[in-house]
Amino acid sequence: QGQLVESGGGLVEPGGSLRVSCTASRFTFSNYDMRWYRQAPGKGRELVAGFSSAGGRTSYADSVKGRFTISRDNAKNTVFLQMSSLKPEDTAVYLCNAGLWRGSNWFDVYWGQGTQVTVSS
Repeated sequence: QGQLVESGGGLVEPGGSLRVSCTASRFTFSNYDMRWYRQAPGKGRELVAGFSSAGGRTSYADSVKGRFTISRDNAKNTVFLQMSSLKPEDTAVYLCNAGLWRGSNWFDVYWGQGTQVTVSS
């Protein structure tokens, strides 16, 4: 069974930066599209950013565009989310996801346990 483990969360002041990481094991990381989601207390899960398995395509939610950057290192089985100009509304548990497209259908395959990011002065 594949596994995803996030790390790097913490407390940061508004305007600050933070990088969270997600390391995969027990599956072929390079074959999967990788996504970062976040979930704030009392809110639904929000797709933040994605990185395709082929072609290097990235995508971002409008709420983070220009502030967050997703990247991946297939040699290290790791996906990163670099977050800058952080705002209090970015406070959430950030979750890593690996999935696949089959035609027009997306399939979630693996989830991490999440890492807490808190933006507060």
